[in-house]
Parts: sequence; C-alpha cells; structure tokens
Amino acid sequence: MWITPEEVLLANALWVSERANPFFILQRRKGHGKGGGITGLLVGTMDVVLDSSARVAPYRILHQTGDSIFCSIACGSSRKEITEHWEWLETNLLQTLSIFDNNEDITTFVKGKISGIIAEENKTKAALEDEDSGKFREAELKMRKLFGMPGEEKLVNYYSCSYWKGRVPRQGWVYLSVNHLCFYSLLLGKEVTLVVQWTEVTRLEKNATLLFPESVRVSTRHTEHYFSMFLNVNDTFKLMEQLATIAMRQLLDNEGFAADHSLPKACKTLKNVSALKRDLDARAKNERYRALFRLTQDERLDGHTDCTLWTPFAKMHIVGQLFVSNNYICFCSREEDLCQLIIPLREVSIVEKADSSSVLPCPVSISTKNKMTFLFANLKDRDFLVQRISDFLQRTPESGHSGSPSPSTTPLSSSLPTPTGAAGEPSQRHHYSPSLPTATQGLLHIYQKDAPEEHGPKATKEKMKEELWNIHFLEFGRGVCMYRTSKTRELVLNGIPESLRGELWLLFSGAQNEMDTHPGYYAERVEQSMGRCTLATEEIERDLHRSMPEHHAFQNEMGIAALRRVLTAYACRNPGIGYCQAMNIVTSVLLLYCTEEEAFWLLVALCERMLPDYYNTRVVGALVDQGVFEELTRACLPFLYEHMQELGVISTISLSWFLTLFLSVMPFDSAVLLVDCFFYEGIKVIFQVALAVLHANMDTLLDCNDEGEAMTILGRYLDNVVNKQTVSPPIPHLHALLTSGDEPPPQIDVFQLIKSSCDKFGSLRADVIEQMRFHQRLKVIQSLEDTAKRSVVRAIMTDSAFSIGELEELYVHFKAKHIMSCYWGSSTTAAERHDPSLPYLEQYRIDLGQFCQLFGALGTWLCGTHTATLAARLFRLLDMNKDGLINFKEFVTGLSGMYHGDMTEKLKLLYNLHLPPALCPEEAESALEATQFFTDDDTPPEPPFLSDLDFLVQEVTSGEEVKEAEDASGSGDAEEKKEVKDYKYYLRMWAMENEPKKETIKDLRRMNQEQFIELCKTLYNMFSEDPLEQELYHAIATVASLLLRIGEVGKKFTNNGANKLTDNTNAQAPAAELPQPEKEEPNGESSSGQSLVCRALAEAQLETPPQQTSDEEVKDDTSVSSYSIVSTGSLQCEDIADDTVLIGCAGDQQRRGSILDGDWSITFEQVLASMLTEPPLVDYFEKKGDIQARMAACKMQRRVERQVSSSSDHELAQLST
Repeated sequence: MWITPEEVLLANALWVSERANPFFILQRRKGHGKGGGITGLLVGTMDVVLDSSARVAPYRILHQTGDSIFCSIACGSSRKEITEHWEWLETNLLQTLSIFDNNEDITTFVKGKISGIIAEENKTKAALEDEDSGKFREAELKMRKLFGMPGEEKLVNYYSCSYWKGRVPRQGWVYLSVNHLCFYSLLLGKEVTLVVQWTEVTRLEKNATLLFPESVRVSTRHTEHYFSMFLNVNDTFKLMEQLATIAMRQLLDNEGFAADHSLPKACKTLKNVSALKRDLDARAKNERYRALFRLTQDERLDGHTDCTLWTPFAKMHIVGQLFVSNNYICFCSREEDLCQLIIPLREVSIVEKADSSSVLPCPVSISTKNKMTFLFANLKDRDFLVQRISDFLQRTPESGHSGSPSPSTTPLSSSLPTPTGAAGEPSQRHHYSPSLPTATQGLLHIYQKDAPEEHGPKATKEKMKEELWNIHFLEFGRGVCMYRTSKTRELVLNGIPESLRGELWLLFSGAQNEMDTHPGYYAERVEQSMGRCTLATEEIERDLHRSMPEHHAFQNEMGIAALRRVLTAYACRNPGIGYCQAMNIVTSVLLLYCTEEEAFWLLVALCERMLPDYYNTRVVGALVDQGVFEELTRACLPFLYEHMQELGVISTISLSWFLTLFLSVMPFDSAVLLVDCFFYEGIKVIFQVALAVLHANMDTLLDCNDEGEAMTILGRYLDNVVNKQTVSPPIPHLHALLTSGDEPPPQIDVFQLIKSSCDKFGSLRADVIEQMRFHQRLKVIQSLEDTAKRSVVRAIMTDSAFSIGELEELYVHFKAKHIMSCYWGSSTTAAERHDPSLPYLEQYRIDLGQFCQLFGALGTWLCGTHTATLAARLFRLLDMNKDGLINFKEFVTGLSGMYHGDMTEKLKLLYNLHLPPALCPEEAESALEATQFFTDDDTPPEPPFLSDLDFLVQEVTSGEEVKEAEDASGSGDAEEKKEVKDYKYYLRMWAMENEPKKETIKDLRRMNQEQFIELCKTLYNMFSEDPLEQELYHAIATVASLLLRIGEVGKKFTNNGANKLTDNTNAQAPAAELPQPEKEEPNGESSSGQSLVCRALAEAQLETPPQQTSDEEVKDDTSVSSYSIVSTGSLQCEDIADDTVLIGCAGDQQRRGSILDGDWSITFEQVLASMLTEPPLVDYFEKKGDIQARMAACKMQRRVERQVSSSSDHELAQLST
C-alpha cells in the first residue's frame, strides 16, 4: 500500500535490497524470504510477537536522492503487492523523473505524486474507514493470508497470547473470526498454525491453575487447546462465548450470522476494534437489557447512565442506572430487588428538565398519561438525555390504550376489529370475534360466576390478599409503570389472588406491553391459521383432549375451542416452533385466568423470552436447563448427586418439571403458585423449588436401590404438595394414583416449600444461571448433533454398501459443506436448504457448487477439467425434485454407485449421466433432436422386433383387459361381489403403483450419436490418470468402433432408417480409405458421424501420453497413443478383425447440412456387451474404490492449504529448491 512519504534514517538496518534504480529501492526485511541467518530469525520472531501497531511490513520501497537521503513511499505484506507498486513506478515515473535537473525537484514531485495517489484511495475507502481502522484491516488481511480464509470470513478481534503445545508455550496471536478460532506463531523459524471451527467446540471455560494461569480451555470432540497470558482474559473469554453461542444457534436454527445494522453506531472509531466487535458488544448489552426488563426481541438499547430515582413510597433517592431504548425508559437500582421501573414511551405525556439545586442536581421529570410522575436526578448529560427521549417520543405512535390498568375480566381484546362480511354485517364464518365469552374473560371466571359465594376462612383469606394488593397499587402504582420492589416480591411469594392473576402475569412477563403494541394481531393469526391442515395442527388436535381433562373448563367445547385457537395461532406466528407437547398444558392454565388474546401473548412471552428453545422440535432449552439442574445438584447436594447419577434419575425426572413448570406433576392449585413466582422471578424459582424437593427427600433417596423406587418417592411427595388457602373447588390430580399404602402420606404446604427453597437456595443469581446455560448449551447441541448423525446412519445403512464408520464420516463432510454455505455464501439461503419437519437425513441439503467440491474430493471418476461437468450431470441426476438441492441420502446414493456397484451398476450410472436430464441442452447440442427421437420411438405403431419380455407384457395386459370385460358383463347377483372385488382390486393396484419400481437395463432409453460422443469424451478423460492408460485407450477405441457399427446396422431395422439403406451401404468402405482428420473441412459439415466421434475424442485428450522408453513398449503395436488411434482412423492391431475398425465416411458426404445422424442409436445392453469384450475395461470398472483414503485426503486438503498459505517465504523457497 502507498504510504505518506517519511524520511528513513538508516536505509539498510535490518533490510536487504532486492531491486534498485537511480530513484527507487525495493527492500525486504530480514527474517522474511531467503537467508537471514540468526539475525533473520530474531527479526522474524520479533515481528510476530510485537503488537500490530509496532510490527513492520516485510517489504517496502524507498525513494533515494543523490545526498543519501531516503524516504519510504510504499510498503507491502507480500511480494506480489510490492512488485505491483514497483512496476507502476518504473512504468509511470522513471522517464518523467529523468527530465528534472536537481534532486530537490525530483523529491518534491515524487512526494506530491504519492500524496495524490493516497488521497484518491482515501476517497474510495472513506466509508470503510468509518467502520474499521487501518490497523484492524491489516490484521484481517493477514488472517486471511495465514489461514487461507475467503473474503467472506470476517475477523472480529485478535489478541496476543500463548498457545500451549504440549508443555511448551508458543507466543503468538489468536484471531477470533465469526466462524473460526485461529492461532499463529513463528518463533525462531518454528511455525505453529491452529484453526478450530466454532461449530466443533464442545466446551469453553476459563480457569486458573498452577500449570495454566489465567487460561482459556477450548475443547472439541477429539482434543483440547489451552491459551494463556492474555492482556485481558475476561474480554477475550466473553467474545469467545458470544461467537460460540452464535455457532450453536447456527447448528440449532441453521441460520448464519448477520450483522445488525439497526444498532446505534459508535461515536468514534476505536483503534484496533472492528465494527463486528462493536456489533457483538451491543448485542450482548441488548440481551442483558431485554432479559432484565422482559422486553421484546426488537428492542434496541440506545444508552444507559448512572442516576438517582426519587421514590415517594420510601421518601428517598435510590441509586441506580437509567436505560433508554427506542420504546422504553427503564430504571434498575444498584441494590438487587430494591426498585425496578419500566416506563413505555407510549404512556409518556411530558418530559422536562426540573430546577436544579444542591440537593437535587440535574433533575429530569417524566409524567405519564395515568398521572404518575417520576423524578430522576444526578444525570451527567441531562440535555442530551432529554433530547434523545424527545426524539424517540416523536417516533412513538399514539397508543389506543388509556394506560390505566384493568383487571383480566375486562375486555382487553376490544381493540380487535370485528370481522365483517361483504355487506358490512358480522360474518359467521370467522373463527374469532370479541363477542366470544373467552375473548372477554378467563374460563375460571366463566365457570365460577354462577357458583354461590363462599364466606368461609379461605374466602376471607382471599379477600385479604386482594386488599393487600389494592393497598400496594395505591402506594406503588398500578399497571406497566408500577414500582417493583421487594414488597412486590413478598406479595407474589404469598400468592396472587385469582381475580388479579391474569393481570399480574401479563405485567410481570412483559406480555402486556407486546399486546398493547399489537392490537388485532391475535385475531389475524386465528383467521389465518384456522382451517389449515399442517403437522402442527394435527398434533394440536391429538392433544386437545389431554389438556387438563380433570378440569371442568376443558370438558366442553368452549374450553377446547379456545385452546385450539390459541395454539394454532401461535403455530402460525412461529412455524419454527409450531407446536410441542407440554404447550397444551401450560396454555390451558393460562386460559383459566386470562382471555384468549392475553393467553396468546403470555404463550409468546414463555416460548420466545422466558423459556428460550424449550418448545422446539428437540426441546433444547429444557435439556440445557436439565444439565444446569444437574450441575446445581452437584454443587448444592454433592452426596445425593453422586447417588442419583448412579441411578440415572435426575435426567428422567427434571425434564417434565421444567417443560410444564411442575403443572403436570403437582396438584393444580399448588403448581399455579409456582407459576406466579416464575412470571415474577423467572427460571430461578423453578431451580430453587426443584433443589428443595430433592433436599426434602434426600434421606429417602439415598436409601433407594433403583430408578423406579426413586421416581415413586418423588412422585408421592409432589402429589401431596397442597395449597390450603385455595378457594377453588378441589381438582382431582391424576398423579395421585402413585400413592399407595394404608396410611396417607403427610401433606406438604406449598407456601412452606416455596419459603424453604428461597431460604436454602436463594443465593442463586440469574447471571450465574445464564453462564451455566452457556456451558450446557454447547454440550447439549453437540450431543444432539451426534445423535442426529447416528440416526441418519441407521436410517441409510440398509440402503448403502458403505460401512457405519464411512457413513458417519461422509455425514461429517456433507454437514461441513452445508454449514460453510451458511456463512460463506451460496446460491440459496440457509432457510431454503433446511427443513426441520423432514427426517434428519433429508434436513440438510447442498447446492451444485458444494456438490462439485465434494465430488472432486471424494469421487472416483475424476476427469481432470471434465470433472466439474461430470459432477454437474450427476447432481442433476440425483436432484429428483428439481429444486437445485440434494440431501444426504441422495448424495450417498450417487457415491455408492461409484464405489460399491458392480460393473453393470457402474456402467448403468455412467450411461444415465449422458442422457437427459443429466445431460443438459447446453452440453448436448442435439438435445432437442434426441428428445424428438425418444418421443417418436417410445411408442412405435408397429415395432419390428419384440423381446420375450415385451410379449409377456402384452399377454398380461390383454389378459387383464379380457378379465375386466368378463367382470363387467356379469349377472346381477354378482354385482355385490364385483363391488367388493373391485374395492380390493383398486387397493391392490394403488399399493402396486406406490411401490418403488426397480429400473432394469431394458428400461433405459436409447442413446443417440451426440450423447455417445459425450460418453466417449468422459471415458477418455477418466482414463488419463490411470497407470494402464494406453491399454484403456486402446480398449475404448475398439469398443467405440464396434458401437458405431452397431448403431449403423441398427438403422436398417428402424422405420426412420429404412429409406436411407442405400446411403448407408457406403459405410462398408475399408478403413484404409478413411480421410485423415487433418484433411477434413473446418466446419465439419461433410464429415460423417464416425469422424465426428474421432474428432471429439481427439479434443477430449487432457495431455499427450508419456513417451515410450523401453524397447518392449516400442515394439508393442497396441500401445500407440490415443491421439494416433483417433487421428489415423484405423487400429494398428493384428488381433482385431477388419469389421471392428472405424468405418469410412465417403458415403456420408452426400448428407447435406447434417452434422449428426439423427437415426443412429444404441442401447445400454449393447454398450455393456461391447465393454465386456475388453478385459482392461472390465478390470477398471470392477475395481473397488477406497473411500477411506479419499476422505483422509479431503480432511488433509484444507490443512495443507492453510500450511502453504501460512508458510514463510523462506520455507517456500526451500521447498521449491
């Protein structure tokens, strides 16, 4: 690159001059390239170890004057780059500079010219300069050069560290890109290169030991890597976690990383920090912000600042942080659970700067529509904050809601549009309308409104709870702008009244905000989804009557219909999840206390925010939390953990606990209290209660001898967790059947269980749980990938001749190509190549480009430059549905035919590769002619020849027709029998049609002359690398001559060739009369089909065969080169009869304007029979391929590419000599 001219004091210190002219010198730094000795090694080591800002490019160009004054004008990281600059100087400046009289004018001109070039380059790179600094772009280019990465691979950041190879640390640089972890070190000539894909990482942890102080361990399936001596290990490890999480998400959802362009831009470009790094940092802050305040996924944090909040209920200022995003203003106290506040901008009416004082410096007052005022003070940049909030307020649409809270019994869905018909009247065809009972109130309220009011102690207790909450609302506010304090948490732990449960669930989960900002959304999804028949709707219908069947609300059509609408609407909203078992149980509980729309938005909050990945097809989130629970059990209850691991109980019991939030294993009135706590505190409560259950039964569980006994103990315990304060009528619990014995087990008060869990395990923190989730997510997703691989292998092993190990390794290569296409670009998107509803072996697909790469690495039929063409034909043959993608099963089918088929199968595959659809019109000029030929010949009016099989088919067909005619003319008494017989007959016929029909060699279509030429080209290219090249060339020339004659003879017996019998008699001319190819006309219009084959085969040669060296080879007439065979037009071999040599073309000169013979054709049986006459061809196609060697070479290929690209110039020079 051109650099601003700077004076150099010592031109030759640590540099070697390679080129020079009177005005410029090209120099190479010692330690790069040839020689250098000890000084070169030291300089090379220093350049690698030093920080990027201190490192020097290995090449530079100096401008020199007569006074021995030098200035640098260009530098380069490679010889190619610096040579381009040198050649430009010689071409454009040397002649001009020779005109000047003195050195000062020359120097002034050169500096001005270089500065102008730099200014022009800066104009084109201005946008790029705003994103990434120059030093960082330099590091990114070096990463791509060292590790052979394409331009699509984006570097996120790089750090100086040590990589422990054995017991020796290697100081170097670790490069963290979006998809790879790379390390490079060059110390005293010893080079270390490491590349690890993030998708291969199974464990990532930071630890400090005596051997590896402040180290990071990166584990894969086969090895472990240790990195240490980071300047900031925490920053590095956080970035590694983020990149590994993105990779796991890629494996889970099959979506690649995409930069978030909606994030706020940095105020200034940071040195050596990429835009992607800033992007990832902003993502991490956004995720923490959304999780803290239960906000939607589209919320973007704009900024945060320290401040104080005046709390009227405590009459004091609380220190904390103020967060501002595009739709919310949030506050969180520094002390946990002291105070939290969420103010939606749609509820804000006034934002103003209050009077500042020594007691209240820089205050800002925010007023809401429901007459609440919040006072923030101690703001560092008050003016900027007020301006940002005002900007967001201008973009905020007016809300149709008043902002005042309403209980769940009020019609929150009144904002939905009433479905109307064409005439403007309410339509009866719509599935959902605000007039439905479940659209205005919960099912529990509907079924209890006619029940007599109770006045017992339980009802009094419930009234007291309601009054306590009303007092809380008066003091702390009500609705989304309510102050959330430790008193709020105490009220939740004591149980939410049934009349307020739906409202508070919406408030604490954040579903209220999402529902308010999406009026009418639920009604649209219902109308869009109802009536559709999908896999999700079938599963929903199957589980509808299994959802709380013991509750009377779901023993009639009203409750079932409401549940159906909510579940199908969500399946329509999120087809990636669709429907998963356990969603019906949770949704049925939500419908008891909420309207349909409220239950829908609560389900959205559960599936997409509070329980991420719980309800997808593989319940990854539940499995992750199951692993977290095991880890917590080991930390909190170590003795019980060891015993239960031996029994294998934890993994069995905990999945249902987490998926249904204890609703399926605990009496309903008790489990719903856990749901109250869950909506307020999140998953932490579920972990605490699960640990408390194990702790309460620890003594009994330690005495268990098998898994069944432990399951029974825990089942009995949970069956008897009761809520003595409930006012609802008792609901029978199905799991109570586990209870046995004469004496009933003791009852456990659910409030005591919750209190015990908070006292004993209340130290759990949300950030610790998230960290544990990350570790378990790596483990779970990689385990699921291994399970998927085993499932694919089991499903396909019966249809393939490959071994289990070979199939597993092939799956790894296939999946790697699919994953690479997600982030290195492809002709189709990842979503188009991935369908999670399909079986595992059909989910992942690759396109033509990726298949060609795999074919070139793993295929046996390699044809040099013709390989890509052959791979494209095989791809089109395997792509049965013509969508431009093939799955793993189709891929293995193609490889299996090449590796494990016998000669007939291999030739059949090769034959099909030269027929449509494998042979596309662009490759075969006469594809239209071939299609016309096959169309005409498939159903000839009077076929002259019929094989035995054809006669048999005709007899069977005619027999069936006669039988059907006899059945149709039967008597009236036989009509009933005939109907029964016809029903079974059609069933039989339908089953026969659906059975896959195995194609025989007689079913293959005929091959015309153009397709035969393409087949010969392929065969000649296939044999070019074989040790028996000459024998194979001779054999295929003999076979081609024989097949050409067979095709000529066959024309006499076809209808199209009958009229040309006279013309074809000239084809019997002796081979000696053949015109030489050199004498043929360039356009070839007068040449015959045979000469066309000769010319095509001559053009198909990849290279001239090696010259003969031994006397035996010289004497062997059969070892003439393939070129001599096809160019002379005759076979110089004594053991071949005269009728097998190439046929002359004198008679064909009468064909005017016809290059190819459209009547000429051969069958596969003729090709096979001709091939069997040549032992070299038989041996070639009977030879078994070694897929293991191919896969090993494919695995090493990428490694070798990286080693070559990362080798120093000195090493490359040594290899070349």
